[in-house]
Amino acid sequence: MTLTATTPTATTGAQRAASRLATPWWREAVVYQVYIRSFADGDGDGTGDVTGLRARLPHLASLGVDAIWINPWYPSPLADSGYDVADYRAVEPLFGDLEQATAMIAEAHGLGMRVILDVVPNHLSDEHVWFQAALASAPGSPERARFIFRDGRGEAGELPPNDWTSHFGGPAWTRAVEAVGDDAHPAGQPGQWYLHLFNTKQPDVDWTSEDVRAEYDDVLRFWFDRGVDGFRIDVAHGLTKHADLPDTGEIANPHRPFGAGDHPFLDRDDVHEVYRRWRAIADSYDDPKVFVAEAWTGDPVRLGLYLRPDELHTAFNFDFLVSAWREPELRDVIDRTLAAHRAVGAPPTWVLSNHDVYREVSRYAREQDRPQLGGEEDFTGRPADLEVGLRRARAAALLMLALPGGAYVYQGAELGLPEVEDLPEESLQDPVWFQSGGQRRGRDGCRVPLPWSGAEAPFGFSERPDGAAPTGQPWLPQPASFAGLTVADQDGDPTSTLELYRSALSLRRSLEALGDGAMEWVDGGDGVLALTREPGFACWVNLSTQPVALPAGAEVLLASGPLDDGDGDRLLPTDTAVWLRR
Repeated sequence: MTLTATTPTATTGAQRAASRLATPWWREAVVYQVYIRSFADGDGDGTGDVTGLRARLPHLASLGVDAIWINPWYPSPLADSGYDVADYRAVEPLFGDLEQATAMIAEAHGLGMRVILDVVPNHLSDEHVWFQAALASAPGSPERARFIFRDGRGEAGELPPNDWTSHFGGPAWTRAVEAVGDDAHPAGQPGQWYLHLFNTKQPDVDWTSEDVRAEYDDVLRFWFDRGVDGFRIDVAHGLTKHADLPDTGEIANPHRPFGAGDHPFLDRDDVHEVYRRWRAIADSYDDPKVFVAEAWTGDPVRLGLYLRPDELHTAFNFDFLVSAWREPELRDVIDRTLAAHRAVGAPPTWVLSNHDVYREVSRYAREQDRPQLGGEEDFTGRPADLEVGLRRARAAALLMLALPGGAYVYQGAELGLPEVEDLPEESLQDPVWFQSGGQRRGRDGCRVPLPWSGAEAPFGFSERPDGAAPTGQPWLPQPASFAGLTVADQDGDPTSTLELYRSALSLRRSLEALGDGAMEWVDGGDGVLALTREPGFACWVNLSTQPVALPAGAEVLLASGPLDDGDGDRLLPTDTAVWLRR
């Protein structure tokens, strides 16, 4: 059976408590990501909401996380699952209201958990009052200056201003019909084009506009003043664009950063001005607020620039997420990450999954012959062994939680949920599916509502306050295979993934060696990642094809799967991790 945590001594617990008081919480926090639409439905309509989240806060407290990050819950037409924000100072009625949200923040704090929200500074919804005002105004107006409107190319401006394409597929420009015209742009006729690097309903804002800068300053303060502890910044490597909007031309992949700040719209050097301004706001509070960046740079050194002392606090480590389950790649990613973060005095933030990528169980279930870039195009049609995938995902969780710094856990990872790869086409809602003409299924497979209890859908996801039957079906269908993976099924089972996470997080809080700090590699043999952290901790992960002997005399604290006894030696099986006290 899976070995569970030993009870730490009182002395160790006291030392750890003192260490935690001396360390800013964000340098070593384990944060649980709540994709609110799919977390828990408190009114029975089939959509997750604030009521459901409030009811399930005790589950998160029992899991042992330090904070929760909530995906956008603002008013939105939901063209991109809330990342098309129509109003930053309210809550989407489908999810609840501002009063409920404020109560939830206080309740989470009462349970010892911080609260992080999402901010989406690259774009707004086309239904936002600003964009509606821009459409109703003439070219060159102050209202349009908040967005990126340009005349088209061609004799009559009929061609887009440049060759940029959307991250979701298709063109990055849409032509507006002019409500108020001028000589060059007659009213009632197609006129200027507006930029949207994602969905056509998500116009990019122009960060050269002081209106835009002041607006986001105020949004941050609005939520900070209501008790929010920080923000995750969506597309933090985006925002600013080259003033001339040049064609991407010969760039092999225009949606990936490619150099030292010279991409036309990704990871540009001038974006750091925004974050220096935001850091000053965060630091102005008695209990300073924090930021975590979603910054895809492909280079740990470039990522480190976002984490300089006067900018952001932490950033997701996507290089770790996409690394294949192979010892050399993982070791290299960890080394480069630690070096880049050490150079700027920032803690790494490790992550295995989120709402935009294939779940790790299904990624690791495939042949590990390439980087796991996260999109469905990397996995469709490739054979999968979900038993192997789960074994690797459990081991990866112990590795992640043993590394220096903090970590994020995407909802459902603690249950060992796989990607739902066979959602009916008629149920798909991700704009990626529509903008790619049905060529890419998108991200819905990792966003299926969580299973809480029961043997069939909706698996306890939808519960009405009066106990009556739900009035709606989950917004995405849950597979029958979720049976046996529910919270209720795994609760108290020492072999379950849920109890593995609970044990790991409990140990992580109690052991002085874990959290922020340093680590060293030791020789565990070919295909083995073996690290030590002081005082007296070791983590061994076997990525080889054969069992390996564990060091003699070490006490097993926790293992991701059963250990083998062979001729008096304790053996660590393939695709298994163990925590040791040396």
